[in-house]
Amino acid sequence: MYYLGIDLGGTNIAAGVVNEQYQIIGRSKTKTHVPCSEEEMCSQIAFAALSALEDANIAINEIEWIGIGSPGSIDRTNGMITFSSNLHFHQFPLERLLSEKLCKKVIIENDAKAAAYGEFLAGALKNANNALAITLGTGVGCGIIINKQIYRGSNASSGEMGHMVIKHNGRPCKCGRNGCWEQYASANGLKQTTREMIENQPEHAAHLLELIGHDLNNISGRTPFQAMRDGDMLGTKICNAYIEMLGCGLINAVNIFQPDIVCLGGGVCNEGEALLEPLRKLIEKERYPVEQSHPFTLCKAQLGNDAGIIGAALLGLETYDK
Repeated sequence: MYYLGIDLGGTNIAAGVVNEQYQIIGRSKTKTHVPCSEEEMCSQIAFAALSALEDANIAINEIEWIGIGSPGSIDRTNGMITFSSNLHFHQFPLERLLSEKLCKKVIIENDAKAAAYGEFLAGALKNANNALAITLGTGVGCGIIINKQIYRGSNASSGEMGHMVIKHNGRPCKCGRNGCWEQYASANGLKQTTREMIENQPEHAAHLLELIGHDLNNISGRTPFQAMRDGDMLGTKICNAYIEMLGCGLINAVNIFQPDIVCLGGGVCNEGEALLEPLRKLIEKERYPVEQSHPFTLCKAQLGNDAGIIGAALLGLETYDK
């Protein structure tokens, strides 16, 4: 039996064919072209899905269903993306439209919840009772596991931690508010911080400019960390500022949910202990209560970018095999 999972992002659409051992046996990845019409989005997703099936040498009639993890608020009952600032959609009946296009069952879920489900079944959160899976990408998503179950909330929109305000009157967010956590803690937020510091402190930016070929459009999440590894003062300052803002949101999350474990996913986490160790120290210092007897773990997500694909595919099991 095979399942098809799709990680629908504001930057890329990643699709994978998953077997019963939770392994991806065929995959595809394409750029997301947004804004676009509902029909155009369905065509983009269908292309990614069929490309993954071709890579796996699997016919579409061999898969049971298609699971999709999408950014934004999801109405699981009606199969809709109710709102997604990253995809520029409102009340988008994706489940119905894609099912009609590909003649397969379709289930949609918030992308962070899908990634958390993947990590819970096959990755870093396996066997955890209470856990958080936080994804740092175009935005910041959070999947919450409480008592070994995905917590969705009364309207299935829990976990939008990227939109908790951590800086009053801070950077404008696509959601319409200012100072949201994802404007600072996401990969895009890190790139924005890097750009701002280069522009504001050009006298200290020589090495950073060299790393990006003197083109600010070449800034990536790796840029400031590479500069820090090279001993660059401004690169170190940028990384410290990023860790402080990322840590602020993590401390809030830990104090609210008191999880056993938190795993971080996304390309920024490829920096490994250069990112994780100072975050651990910050959380241990600030988490409540101060006298801690219960162990807490902060780690990198094990499945990496595959968590969303695997989790989306396996959410079909949760939905149709009850």
